[in-house]
Amino acid sequence: MLFQALGSLLGERNFEAITMQDIAERSTLNRGTIYAHFKDKFELLEAMIESDFGALFEARMAGASGTCSGGVKQLILAVCDFLGRLMSCCEEHQRPFEPIVESTVRTIVRNFLLKELSRSDKVKSCSEAQLRATAASWAICGTVLEWSHARAIPEEELADAVLPLVATGLFLRMEEAPAAETPLTT
Repeated sequence: MLFQALGSLLGERNFEAITMQDIAERSTLNRGTIYAHFKDKFELLEAMIESDFGALFEARMAGASGTCSGGVKQLILAVCDFLGRLMSCCEEHQRPFEPIVESTVRTIVRNFLLKELSRSDKVKSCSEAQLRATAASWAICGTVLEWSHARAIPEEELADAVLPLVATGLFLRMEEAPAAETPLTT
């Protein structure tokens, strides 16, 4: 009920203008009940994003691996789906909560990549795995967030462009696409 209340309020006004009282009234819950679970609206927003992106992530990544290019492309597309949808709706209200959204999504992506890298025999230490997962998660989430503002290219094209940027850091083998045949001109 709290997530639904906050979500509908975000469609109407700026995150900064929303109060815990507004959330309580919209959800028909007592403010004390809300504070028993969340210390403030920022923690509630983080939990809502974690829940929403977590569900999309689980569905999109079912059976996918972070150690193959196909799995990482699915990961990039999952981030595109989520941030693209979230940032395009209520665009005028998005800026204040954008850092919370990006940080929460990036943490989920990082944790997934870290788990996958920890299974790799190519990673020599825990700190190396952390560094690689952190760099890849920042590259993916930062690029997708920037893309979500203008959407100048389709999701698939963005994913294809971002994948090589993170592939080396994640020890991915890139499947080579067949070379396009171009006619020779004389």
